[in-house]
Amino acid sequence: MNNLEGIIESLLFAAGDEGLTIKQISEVLEMETIVAVDILSKLVSEYNENQKRGIMIVQLAETYQLVTKKEYSPFLKKLVESPNNTALSQAALETLAIIAYKQPITRIEIEEIRGVKTDRPLQTLTAKALIKEMGRVEGPGRAYLYGTTKEFLDYFGLRNIKELPPLPEKLEEENIQEEADLFFERFQDHLDT
Repeated sequence: MNNLEGIIESLLFAAGDEGLTIKQISEVLEMETIVAVDILSKLVSEYNENQKRGIMIVQLAETYQLVTKKEYSPFLKKLVESPNNTALSQAALETLAIIAYKQPITRIEIEEIRGVKTDRPLQTLTAKALIKEMGRVEGPGRAYLYGTTKEFLDYFGLRNIKELPPLPEKLEEENIQEEADLFFERFQDHLDT
């Protein structure tokens, strides 16, 4: 593989699900589109014809992406569905607790309660399918609203959201967080055993 093929391969990997168009690739490499098409065609052939590789390059909606081969999907499914594949961080648990008790809720509202940015925990929780976008707020900015998913219920062994333990009536916001953290720590400990 020459250097340009390696660069294109790296670009496709970094682009992930978004993929890249020929135009984007040729602009980054500062080359004519026809040259980028030729290099990419060779890469596509190499990946797709090599039976030992677990990934291939596909073209979808005028973008190129690195994807896994379909025959390996049962293994990927096991990895994603494994309840013990990674524990949630403290930040993710805090964010999840806030969402579970206050849903639907915006990122800004979560950050006001936590006092810190929540971009990374929201990405983690979305990737694990524990939360999802439930719509948008009406008005300026139209912020996303977040809520829990069926996977959240499965992960914590709940039949529905009403099974969350009730919070005491007169708790301050900071105490709500402490109570929610204790609840999720109990479930996390239960899952780890």
